[in-house]
Amino acid sequence: MIAFLFPGQGSQAIGMGKAVYEAFPEAKEVIDLVDDALNQKLSTMMFDGSLEELSLTRNTQPALMAVSMAVFQVLKKHASKDISDSYFAGHSLGEYSAHAAIETFALADTARLLRIRGDAMQQAVPVGVGAMAALIGAGGIEQAEALCELVSSRDAKCSVANDNSAEQIVISGHKTAIDQAIAKAAEFGFRRALLLPVSAPFHCALMAPAALVMEKALEPVATPETLHGKLIANVSCDLVSTGDEAKALLVQQVIGRVRWRETIQSLTARGVTQFVEVGSGKVLAGLVKRIVSDAAVVSVETPADIEGVLKDIL
Repeated sequence: MIAFLFPGQGSQAIGMGKAVYEAFPEAKEVIDLVDDALNQKLSTMMFDGSLEELSLTRNTQPALMAVSMAVFQVLKKHASKDISDSYFAGHSLGEYSAHAAIETFALADTARLLRIRGDAMQQAVPVGVGAMAALIGAGGIEQAEALCELVSSRDAKCSVANDNSAEQIVISGHKTAIDQAIAKAAEFGFRRALLLPVSAPFHCALMAPAALVMEKALEPVATPETLHGKLIANVSCDLVSTGDEAKALLVQQVIGRVRWRETIQSLTARGVTQFVEVGSGKVLAGLVKRIVSDAAVVSVETPADIEGVLKDIL
């Protein structure tokens, strides 16, 4: 059984998507459609722009989705086997890419939703008030939760934002609490604690204003009554059944924990033995190998990658 995985923020790079855009008409169609939906030449920024501009949350989110969907449409078009029975999951914004892949949302709607999501998440907290940090080492999720509880107060809170693997946990919240957590991380068994270069504290209670924005943005968007594919949600680590359920879970996701370690374990328990990361970078492939050491994992971004996967897997 195959699972297609879609990356989140942090996987962006200048030049991403350019080679597939030039090599495959299906990829060009996807990226051109995203440009049109946003009324912006996002593709120019992706291919030849500055990393600083591309890394603005409002640009990163639709751009990473565009690359993932460009690659996925090529795989879908040229696969020799039916991939509709596969599983799908995405890391944070990548869950929108996964929904686009199974047609929960139209591609243009997905691009517009991610632009709204990026703006809302950036505007939810004044710059400098929030922060995120990575806890590296074998402290584990329970130790991370205990650390967050220790440093949190009535006016400065932090919580686990991403449970990426047993050795990589991300915390998010008020910068004062995050700074304290970094200082005390070694006491909880973590080898390193690093402040992350992000513009806002994602996936924590401080994102509540953004969750309200997304609830309003998602409400009128057309979705199928029953989803067309098997998608595992970040916040539940379980299958999503309906369009309304997908919307509700995506609202929760803005403030909720990305339970990536449990998501991969859930997929493995359902019989997935082959993971295919679709889009920019190889971040998810690395995490999967840390979670399931004997998993078969491949990252697909370039025309050569696509050729290899079509030949060996699809």
